[in-house]
Amino acid sequence: MNSINQQQPEENMKDLGGAEAIAKIKEMVDSAKSCFFLTNIKSGLPVSMRPMAVQKVDDEGNFWFLSANDSHKDWEISKDPMVHLLFQGSPHSDFLNIYGIAEVSEDKEKIKELWEPIMKVWFTEGQDDPRISVIKVEPTEGYYWDNKHGNAIAFVKMLAGAAIGKTFDDSIEGKLEV
Repeated sequence: MNSINQQQPEENMKDLGGAEAIAKIKEMVDSAKSCFFLTNIKSGLPVSMRPMAVQKVDDEGNFWFLSANDSHKDWEISKDPMVHLLFQGSPHSDFLNIYGIAEVSEDKEKIKELWEPIMKVWFTEGQDDPRISVIKVEPTEGYYWDNKHGNAIAFVKMLAGAAIGKTFDDSIEGKLEV
């Protein structure tokens, strides 16, 4: 049985490493803005999942979040630092799958760097709220699914392929090694 990848006229697999992988991660996170943040992934307990906004992806490819130090998430990370981040930027592209090692701190300088006024909804005392923690996720493994030429061209190629019964998929996917 032939896979869809073997039926298309152009290459759709491209692994990315180093600076190219970090640039792709930043681009996709900017599109998605938030992710599902999963904990308990190796503990044997049921996986815990919650939506989280990424505050920043740094130049080394680390993900930064603000959290509450009294949350289940912070406690779960203290027991099992392996986490899984799942992003979807649009209905047809910008899918990102990241595994990583999380670390929780209460670094006041990092809190100030990551702080946005909207965060006051959760931290009513502002950036000096004693409940704020910082979560850094260092990626260990990643995979992406995107399109090569933007959503408009991908849509046109999809319509053309459906009309004539050929695969004109504009997708691209691959491993990310930071």
